[in-house]
Amino acid sequence: MTRGAVLLGGLGVALAVLCLVAASVGQVNVPPDQVIGSILHRVGLDVGPRPTALRGDDALWVVRFPRVALAVVTGAALGCSGTVMQGVFGNPLAEPAVIGVSWGAAVGAATVIVFGLTVLGDWTIVAAAFGCGLGTTLLVYTVSRFAGRTEVVTLLLTGIAVNAVASALLGLLMFAAGNDALRAITAWNLGSLAGANWGAVATVTPLAAAGCAVAFGCARRLDLLSLGERTARHLGVDVERLRFTAIVVIALLTSSAVAFAGVIAFVGLVVPHLIRMVVGPGHRTLIPASALGGAVVLVAADLVARTAIAYQELPLGVLTALIGGPFFFWLLRRARSGSGGWA
Repeated sequence: MTRGAVLLGGLGVALAVLCLVAASVGQVNVPPDQVIGSILHRVGLDVGPRPTALRGDDALWVVRFPRVALAVVTGAALGCSGTVMQGVFGNPLAEPAVIGVSWGAAVGAATVIVFGLTVLGDWTIVAAAFGCGLGTTLLVYTVSRFAGRTEVVTLLLTGIAVNAVASALLGLLMFAAGNDALRAITAWNLGSLAGANWGAVATVTPLAAAGCAVAFGCARRLDLLSLGERTARHLGVDVERLRFTAIVVIALLTSSAVAFAGVIAFVGLVVPHLIRMVVGPGHRTLIPASALGGAVVLVAADLVARTAIAYQELPLGVLTALIGGPFFFWLLRRARSGSGGWA
């Protein structure tokens, strides 16, 4: 069995165990065997014990399960988008939140909240986030490219500029918002899965699945692109088409993650790097492993965020930033020492 297959299997098992634990633990504790029994009874199998806690079934099916499911699909979207972004930008520091793509998508979503837009029903917020995320991705990609490559300094400065503009626009929207919208946008800026429900899961899941599937279909071409644009063209890769496809995928995955969970930074930066350390840079393994790894990280982070302090919930985006920030500094230092400077 190859190292990649072992890693994928291990991540799958880890995700299943974490989901079971996350569904079990909370203000109303439900033992794991009762969680499994509840699922089996819901699908029509009269096997295993039902939850004995007061309103235990409601706690699972109304609160816990949708939250865990949303954490899985959001984490997978973030992990996959970070991998694709690093592949197409050719830069290990590329990540949706770091270079401003997530914040651009957040502006679109916040606009829908403030003005109460419902043109597309439940899809309105995702469509707005996608449009702004796509425009931001195109802007960052265009500005940061020079002489066929992405410069570290330009990429980071572009991210700083985009984040500054997005923060200013979010500030204006918060100024114009009512109390309910203001609280929603504030929670969004900090990242949270507290508002998870089955409607959100049903909206995000097909988008994340489609984005990850298209990304996996581009795996071989991304491997060839890593050899250089000229080499990739000689080997039959339509580089411009690949870039456009990748940018749309990045925007789709980022907007689906931001739409209901807010801005959760560094998952798309940390996870792909950890996966590469184990299986190398091949995207056929890297993309699905990063999706699984992102799901594992976000389910674990959300579990800590809602259980670390009794009857309180830590902002999920703050928690991931506390972990990912030092990792980002390490990558900066590594990139600088590897290139002999900041070019």
